[in-house]
Amino acid sequence: MSLRSRRMVTVAESVVTALAEHGVTQMWGVVGDALNPVTDAIRTDGRIEWIGVRHEEAAAFAVSAQAQLTGRIGVCLGTVGPGSIHLLNGLYDAKKSHAPVLAICGQVPSEEIGSDFFQEVDNDRLFADVAVFARTVSSAAQMPLLLEQAVNAAYAAHGVAVLTLPGDLGGQELPEGSRTPRFAPGPRFAPGPRWAAAPQDQVAKAAQVLSGSETVTLLVGKGAREARAEVLELAQTLQAPMVITLKGKEGLEHDNPYQVGQSGLIGNSAAAHAMDDADVLFLVGTDFPYRDWYPSGKTVIQLDARQAHIGRRVAVDHALVGDVGHTLRALLPRLSNASDRDSKHLEKATRAYASWRDRQLALVDPDYEKTSLVGKVRGVFDNPDDRIRPEVLAAAVDSLAAPDAILTSDTGMSTAWLARFVTLSGTRRLVGSYNLGSMANAMPQALGAQALDRERQVISFSGDGGLMMLLGDLRTAVTYRLPIKVVVFDNGRLGMVKLEQEQGGLPEFGTELDNPDIAAVAAALGWHGRRVTNPGDVEESVRWALETPGPVLLDVVTNPDEVSVPPEPTLAQGWGFAIAKMKESIESR
Repeated sequence: MSLRSRRMVTVAESVVTALAEHGVTQMWGVVGDALNPVTDAIRTDGRIEWIGVRHEEAAAFAVSAQAQLTGRIGVCLGTVGPGSIHLLNGLYDAKKSHAPVLAICGQVPSEEIGSDFFQEVDNDRLFADVAVFARTVSSAAQMPLLLEQAVNAAYAAHGVAVLTLPGDLGGQELPEGSRTPRFAPGPRFAPGPRWAAAPQDQVAKAAQVLSGSETVTLLVGKGAREARAEVLELAQTLQAPMVITLKGKEGLEHDNPYQVGQSGLIGNSAAAHAMDDADVLFLVGTDFPYRDWYPSGKTVIQLDARQAHIGRRVAVDHALVGDVGHTLRALLPRLSNASDRDSKHLEKATRAYASWRDRQLALVDPDYEKTSLVGKVRGVFDNPDDRIRPEVLAAAVDSLAAPDAILTSDTGMSTAWLARFVTLSGTRRLVGSYNLGSMANAMPQALGAQALDRERQVISFSGDGGLMMLLGDLRTAVTYRLPIKVVVFDNGRLGMVKLEQEQGGLPEFGTELDNPDIAAVAAALGWHGRRVTNPGDVEESVRWALETPGPVLLDVVTNPDEVSVPPEPTLAQGWGFAIAKMKESIESR
């Protein structure tokens, strides 16, 4: 119904009506105070599902995941003061993941703003860094314009917009004749400059450099996922090994004879050597952030749709600013034929990667420590309690998960195991806090993904530390019939922090977690839960979890000392997830 034909339309009603007509189907948050008119409008409109979480941070993570998976605006709500503050971490994840998200935040009544009123927070200042648009509504007449600006800004910048609504304004009527807010199409769905190829002079220069080089290695990321055919043809033409970023696994990893896995601490030595051995490093659709993992002394070409990404991680000799697919289609005809190029560089890299994979895959046998001499010796030193090796669990999920499963992973070792042992074949999707590096993201992101399609399989690779942070929102899955499967790597540790300390030459301190029986806790919250302690039970337990209807939590007790530490670690090798200082990959041996 048009707002013009309604005589008494409130600000809150206009917001909900406009978002519903735009196609928003869910809004996430916690009800209360200034937002009561908005949630009541959701109730009466009936087209938008309200999902009330136990912690607002979970709401922000959930809608960030939804926006990443669909390209459409995700909407979360935070009440006055503390409720809005709780959104902040999940909104930063959306910002750094380039996800369009609208946060509607409550505020104290207009006449109290600036008086240090109970729970008052200056939202415009609070969200200034995380948001591309942050405004407080000061009158009902502003609403059509401010809502339009907020949503359009989120789409245009692939970021976060925050609209703050004082407590007295949500229930106010719009002036007679106010128009219905209208939103411009999101960039993902409308052709624009980002779909253009790089300029011809840039393409010609890059082609000249690539054709004249003996060895090229590709570092390919998320920005190339929609150009899979062109990227594979590029690797074949250049006889170039392809290092794939974690976010590039989706769409680029499967059935790819040129790929050599990931770089960085969760990567492998073959990928590192492939970059070190090349004359030219060609970055394709990636903003891979870890500067210490880029080789020095190389000619660097970078292709990216976002000009701001060019050169901000490594010095770039030749820039290509444009859409990856269009640019590669312009570049490929200019390159020399593959038959004219030496394949030794590619063959060396792929052989090294295959050897590394074989060593890793040996560990997925539950009887590894019983049947292998090396396994027996190793078990005495780094797994005396005969706990389950996390490789076994990750590999079991990979083999049994649906070809269209959506996977999420907590920051830390859960991501390392997913990166190494889960192949994103078929139409599998992947979401994680891979730019912000937050803890506690995987389970709420899985909630968001599952709410998009309650029939699709959604699996969370959760660390015990991350899961316990937002444990209360396990109940959200029960309340709203979200049948996610949570696989907990329960090693009783903050695993990455433990690794960081040991690589810095420090004794482990403060990383041990006094966990309860997490499966029993989940059962008390209405989940199906199972605790797994025997390596021989892993595969059957994973199959049970994936086949059981409703939300299921698998609490798998894994070995906390699984990864090896380099010999003679130095303080300079200390590592945090966002800053990799150590030029050596973790390898389970």
